[in-house]
Amino acid sequence: MQTFCRLYEQLDCTTATGGRVRLLTAYFAAAAPVDAAWALHCLLGRQRRRLITGRRLREICLEGCGLPAWLVDDCHAQVGDSAETVALLWNRQRPDPTASRAALPLHVWMEQILPPLATVARGDQGEGPSQAAAVHDLWCELAPAELLVVNKLLTGGFRVGVGPGLVLQALAAFSGLEVSLLQHRLMGGFVPSSMAWRDLLAPAGAGGSAASSPYPFFLASPLPSPAAGGAPLPGSPDGWLVEWKWDGIRGQLIHRAGQTFLWSRGEELINPAFPELVAAAAAHLPAGTVLDGEVLVWPAGATQPAPFHQLQRRLGRKAPGARLLADCPAVFVAYDLLEMDGDDWRERPLGQRRAGLEALLPAAAAETTDGPGCRLRLSPALALAFWDDLECLRRQAAAAGAEGLMLKDLGSPYRAGRRRGSWWKHKREPHTLDAVLLYAQAGSGRRANLYTDYTFGLWDGDPAADGGPQLVPFAKAYSGLDDGEIRELDRWIRRHTRERFGPVRAVEPLQVFELAFEGLQPSSRHRSGIAVRFPRIARWRRDKPAAEADSLASARALLEVSPDAG
Repeated sequence: MQTFCRLYEQLDCTTATGGRVRLLTAYFAAAAPVDAAWALHCLLGRQRRRLITGRRLREICLEGCGLPAWLVDDCHAQVGDSAETVALLWNRQRPDPTASRAALPLHVWMEQILPPLATVARGDQGEGPSQAAAVHDLWCELAPAELLVVNKLLTGGFRVGVGPGLVLQALAAFSGLEVSLLQHRLMGGFVPSSMAWRDLLAPAGAGGSAASSPYPFFLASPLPSPAAGGAPLPGSPDGWLVEWKWDGIRGQLIHRAGQTFLWSRGEELINPAFPELVAAAAAHLPAGTVLDGEVLVWPAGATQPAPFHQLQRRLGRKAPGARLLADCPAVFVAYDLLEMDGDDWRERPLGQRRAGLEALLPAAAAETTDGPGCRLRLSPALALAFWDDLECLRRQAAAAGAEGLMLKDLGSPYRAGRRRGSWWKHKREPHTLDAVLLYAQAGSGRRANLYTDYTFGLWDGDPAADGGPQLVPFAKAYSGLDDGEIRELDRWIRRHTRERFGPVRAVEPLQVFELAFEGLQPSSRHRSGIAVRFPRIARWRRDKPAAEADSLASARALLEVSPDAG
């Protein structure tokens, strides 16, 4: 553990990319295989299991540090991270470490020391050793840097500012393998162990990935605005595949070695939630097939998929019942063929992959009994003769139940991650409403001292009625302002606070912001009766008084035409 903590401290103090890669490479070269596997697991951001909540960690600190609760709360508000707050407060009076368990290997901590802390009784009734006592004993053995890392691992918030790309660069430098091969081997779940580490670093062509392993997903970039009078992309539309950008769950459908797997882009195996898709793939896809596509809810006979909130009803279900399967039937709309007959097709040009997909799916569809409503569908190619017609086509996306358009170079291979130039997304314009800032709350991390989380309201009620219209909370938004605007708004919030509710400040309803969002849907859980999808701040409307902000009636009018309304 001590070596891993030193690596964390060195990475945190190093800003140069090359320096960080060298530090990681040296660690991987020196670490035992099982420790290197656990370090990789954490550095890639996969150690997200929360053993103890941040709030509980602060309570445990409060029980043993002798400080008043208000001081601990204020310190947390300033620091913004529970693990770091506790490390700083506990270190003020830390006993000298003796016989520290920090000398034990990293894998012992991850497998034997930390997990039991989550299951120790809190000891509120005086029965046996308490969780607080066990944590206190552990803390008293640790140096400051070790205490910080251990706390971050306990809360599931381990981050050191090193992205997966840098970690994979270091791993490639150490192993001599291509980054793309390492990415593929890590897909589908990496369970840290000595054997997993050896399999990951096996020479290219030796062994191979498990039958269940998906490929790294290729991601599109937002289409840049073309220069005045220019084409948005090089060449003519004939060299590009144009499709709808579907509003579902991105996934890979795999049929290998007599088994079928459906993976989400978040590397979650979602077979239990969509048994009909797994069954369709098992019955109709040849062995050694991997499809990339979108999971959607699409009722039989409908001309477009159901709104996204219908798909949400299926997510996370371990055994969806017959009623849910009937009300929200799922389909897999495929738009790429990544593997055929066990051969990796990713380096083949998209035009060839698309032709293979077109030949594959009609055969599968013909064998199903659902006819036009078959579970496995081909994403249609859209006709586009001239670039000048692109905007007109994009405006038809809402009527098709899509978010916008996808444009893909027919000569491009299937890459990994977000690589500009080959795949572009051209989403339809978002809906917008002008709303009034009502509440603000401080952020976390580097923005812990700034109010960055905002709640906005719309007017509701008849202006002629007694009391006039009232502002009703409508949406929360956390993004859209630049750093200068955030600092300016933070100063304004502090000067115009009317009330405080714990960490939340109610402010004078004076500031108007234009909110952009993807869609609306009815919701009984929200006071406004409306749930907002992907809200963000489009601009600060300094030119508009609060009285001229939009009303809930305007939102309800959008609700009637929103594709998410259902």
